[in-house]
Amino acid sequence: MTARMSIRKLLVANRGEIAARVVRTARAIGIRTAVLRHPAEVDAPAHRIADEVVTIEGATPVAAYLDIAQITALAGRIGADAVHPGYGFLAENAGFVRALDAAGIVFVGPTGDVIDLMGDKVRARRFVEERGFSVAPSAIEDDNPEDFVQRARAVGYPLLIKPSAGGGGKGMRIVRDAARLEAEIETARREGERYFGDGRLFVERYIENPRHVEVQVLGDGRGNVVHFWERECSIQRRFQKIIEETPSPALTPGQRREICDAAAGIARAVNYRGAGTVEFIRAPDGAFHFLEMNTRLQVEHPVTEMVTGFDLVGEQLRIAAGQPLGLRQEDIAQTGHSIELRVCAEDADADFRPAIGDILLLDEPAGPGVRVDSGILDGGRVTTDFDPLLAKLIVHGRDRDEAIARARRAAQDCVILGVTTNLAYLDAILAHPRFRSGDVSTGFLAEEAEALQQGRDPAITDILAAATVLSDARLVKAVDSVPEIYRMMGSWRN
Repeated sequence: MTARMSIRKLLVANRGEIAARVVRTARAIGIRTAVLRHPAEVDAPAHRIADEVVTIEGATPVAAYLDIAQITALAGRIGADAVHPGYGFLAENAGFVRALDAAGIVFVGPTGDVIDLMGDKVRARRFVEERGFSVAPSAIEDDNPEDFVQRARAVGYPLLIKPSAGGGGKGMRIVRDAARLEAEIETARREGERYFGDGRLFVERYIENPRHVEVQVLGDGRGNVVHFWERECSIQRRFQKIIEETPSPALTPGQRREICDAAAGIARAVNYRGAGTVEFIRAPDGAFHFLEMNTRLQVEHPVTEMVTGFDLVGEQLRIAAGQPLGLRQEDIAQTGHSIELRVCAEDADADFRPAIGDILLLDEPAGPGVRVDSGILDGGRVTTDFDPLLAKLIVHGRDRDEAIARARRAAQDCVILGVTTNLAYLDAILAHPRFRSGDVSTGFLAEEAEALQQGRDPAITDILAAATVLSDARLVKAVDSVPEIYRMMGSWRN
């Protein structure tokens, strides 16, 4: 692979755990790496392992990571052949792709035209529907803004309002009361304008108790596409995923083949290049409808890697270097079961308010089938400058029961002192009888909110934290050590 690789130096235009994850694969296949750093950031794993750290400036740290002109110029200045965007920030920004193209720098991902098409929910839905794939009943504002409200009512309740340019659950509203429709449309429009600079909307029939199932795809931009099977992403809080797994416990073998073939067909229709994800809503009766396509690497991609044995970042880099796909669908099999937990700096007892603080002690779990993708270091600092995701705990087991047991043990063994995290909350979800049986939907966390709170005993959590602290040799040594100035005083007493 290295002998044919034309990428010699890679700039990772991101931060946190995903930056470190990309750097590790790039270095393993002989590519030199550079990562970005804003002056407000403290040391992170990516800064320790990359060959080069490049400073970016901006009024805020986030503004710096969104500065297309600055990042493109930096990539050229340091001699980067390619840029990997990770996820978030500029990962799905067609303007960034075109700026890199103009500078002669490879974007590790799809073309700007594909990002434009699939990133616009209205155009994407229309494209997919015209090619015979299922979408939920809907009304699109662009078709005729004057009668949008009337057409929305005709779709039938409950309704889900979405910004056309949206993502990450932002601006989405569920409407069950006809009297609330116009007010919710205006709220969604304002949120779309605030988050995406685009207030266009569409509505679709909201499927009660749906499951969120997505399919990992990979294409080489030459018409060759394969899928890497599905992921179950129904454990969501306010449209944000917090636990993902594969295989989905809800699908029969026939349904699995059907949904994965549909995803590959959609990716093939756009002549997709790189790694992407096609997302579906699955109704309780087993029917599924296209939701959207994410034209980037997903946060939850490690569970796919755990069950298939493929390094998706490595595949991204190989395709970006101009190599053909080189994989057949029959080469990609699922083995065992994998679960990912998103560890976030937030207080589950205070409506998931973001938490900040210094990391006084970090002790990551280990053991058979356990992987940790972390964006923090012992002694680091968590601020409100960025997304609250700190790390991902990923486990693999021979079956779902073993994966759940390992995920619970990883959550319990993970120690992050100095900042509040959602680790106990994640463990409570894994222990819940409905989760263990696979009886979940995207409404699970709201439906079981009280039970999940009651399932966590703060007193027990404090006892376990204290025990962990006292068992940590580094901390005990620091507490018990006598400073030099006092040792010099010998046995003197006042």
